[in-house]
Amino acid sequence: MPPLFRRLLLLLHALRYGARLLWLAAPSEHKLHWLIQLIVRMQASGRRVERLHDVLPALGPLASRFARTLAERPELATSTLHDAIDAIDHLEAPLPPPESEQALTRAFGRPLATLFSAVDLVPVRGGFAEQTHFARLLAPINGHREVAIKLVRADQLQQIVDELALLRWVARWLEKISGSARRLQLRALAQTFTDDILRRFDLRAEAANLSQTGHHFDGDARIVVPSVIWDLCTSHTLTMQRISSLPASDLTALRAHHVKLAPLAAHIVEVVTEQAFEHGFFHATLDARRVRVSIEPDTLGRLVLAEFSIMSSLSTGEREFFVHGATALFDQDYGRLAELHRDAGHVPHDTRADLLEAELRTRAEAHFAAAPADRSAGSLFQHLLHVVQPFDGVVPTRLATAQRSFQQAETLARALHPGVDSWNIARGVLADIARRDVDHRGWIKRISRELPHLAHMLPRVPQLAVRYLQHEHDRARTPRQNAQLMADIGREYRRTRLLLWACVLCGAVLGAGTALLAWW
Repeated sequence: MPPLFRRLLLLLHALRYGARLLWLAAPSEHKLHWLIQLIVRMQASGRRVERLHDVLPALGPLASRFARTLAERPELATSTLHDAIDAIDHLEAPLPPPESEQALTRAFGRPLATLFSAVDLVPVRGGFAEQTHFARLLAPINGHREVAIKLVRADQLQQIVDELALLRWVARWLEKISGSARRLQLRALAQTFTDDILRRFDLRAEAANLSQTGHHFDGDARIVVPSVIWDLCTSHTLTMQRISSLPASDLTALRAHHVKLAPLAAHIVEVVTEQAFEHGFFHATLDARRVRVSIEPDTLGRLVLAEFSIMSSLSTGEREFFVHGATALFDQDYGRLAELHRDAGHVPHDTRADLLEAELRTRAEAHFAAAPADRSAGSLFQHLLHVVQPFDGVVPTRLATAQRSFQQAETLARALHPGVDSWNIARGVLADIARRDVDHRGWIKRISRELPHLAHMLPRVPQLAVRYLQHEHDRARTPRQNAQLMADIGREYRRTRLLLWACVLCGAVLGAGTALLAWW
């Protein structure tokens, strides 16, 4: 079907079902009057974006609550979108076995019998335009024979792409004919929505995310990350090591496999905290469905994180702000945290530090006064970020996403073991990260980041020194000034020579000491 007719057909269906939804939402006694009033109220509103949540209550409490939530916490827009998609996963019917075999064959570009000795064509998990199969390789790859294959249903994905194209097409025409649409930047919003949806089905990016996470936690006894079978990854398939696991929320099954829940709950908090605030690369939509527990003999009780399609990252500045800001907040050093907010640009430059400090104290002290069992580090971190709102400030959305991911991990940990001390666990992990940032390891890390720049700057030092001396010589217009300049140069020369000799002597002493220790 030509793209234009496809778009017109989709638009017709959207208008048809949208109108039907409004008709069903209207009161049965006076539907027409209700629709007219709705249109009049929306047209009369001078500030449609700000007043939209005042109109939506007429559609019902669900729409009202959704609008108010996004108005109060706009950083939840992306996660709310993916939560909505996850909510309809169980409504999607997987492909029948014959069609699954055909789809896998097309995706791999060769018959399945040439790759696998066995393939379970009945998917073990299904989702929105995707499904997962278990298989056994004919020959081990990287030591793995049992694999899991994530398959994206190409036909359904194409329908999603067509519908997203329609959305961008409508947004483009609305911006041409409506000033309000141009002020709302509907095209940019539609493009962001499209990118976010398609990112969910980019299996090559998901394989890379999975591989990088495995690199971050290589050798960690708390977590096991499935290995990626790169030879069998395509644009429509992701093949990875199969790890027998159970959902982290299935407490009965975990106890039956003798998994200790208390250490597991602590590991969830530790791993998610390190993932976000040490490595700066974390799950953006973490919930109980994306956390599993290994039941294999060699890795029994280890965490198995799943679904690496929706990941987020923190910049070095964002990560350091959260780590040192949270450490200051745990220490109740509100003045230091207020300065960190100002230095990071989260509040206007003319914001008074004492007022920001007082707002932090007002919000946080209630958490410290609560009983230890009732303290929530996730709730405290929410005040860490959103304290800037009364001052017309804003924090990066990615920081809010990281805080939400931690809060979901804390909720899951408490469901596993109500006695878990997530407050002190998070405090200890963040304190360790902050300590590593300021000790010799932090210095080495910063120097390593600057080495590429120093490699370009150091060869230019003699040239810069000559230019400096020429500039100073040009400025020296009297014999006395010339003499003073020569005296300064001689003094700096003697200091440099003394420093070099000191370095040589220290190096000799250290080398001799090391040799003696090795000999003894």
